[in-house]
Amino acid sequence: MGAGEDGADGERWVFGYGSLMWRPGFRFIERRPARLHGRRRAFCIYSVHHRGTHERKGLVLGLAPGGSTRGAAFRVAEADWPETYAYLREREQPTETYFESWAEVRFLGGGAAKALVFLSDFDHPQWAGVLDLEVQARMIAGASGLSGRNVDYLRDLVSHLREEGVADRTMEQLLTRVEALEAEAA
Repeated sequence: MGAGEDGADGERWVFGYGSLMWRPGFRFIERRPARLHGRRRAFCIYSVHHRGTHERKGLVLGLAPGGSTRGAAFRVAEADWPETYAYLREREQPTETYFESWAEVRFLGGGAAKALVFLSDFDHPQWAGVLDLEVQARMIAGASGLSGRNVDYLRDLVSHLREEGVADRTMEQLLTRVEALEAEAA
């Protein structure tokens, strides 16, 4: 759908569930805690760019089927949308592992809006699928790419989820296991 789905007065919303939550990188009018139903946050995308390489794949977040995801919705002014959209395409699509969708997000405290969401493409070769915790931990431990170490991405996620008051036991357990593996390797 690209740049479509105007909101009131031409404004648009963007939903972030990973680093977009704490480092959006674009101008926005408003940031609101929100939930996307039908998808859950997971390390389900092989990273060969930002947090890994073709030789030593890492893992990054995607939205796997089922459950729901607490994240942040950003309201973007109509005048800022072309620049924001171009930035998001460059940031989120270096290897086209996601597809764009306009999905309803529900704001904590009431209300809802259609928001641009980057969903995992299950047919893309970088789709890792549902991996058990140990496999995820072993892939993340020691992996590094253009944006830095994979464990730092996981640490940032857990830290920012805590700041938002989001208790994500799976991500907490994953971080504990990755840190243990990295300590063993040191």
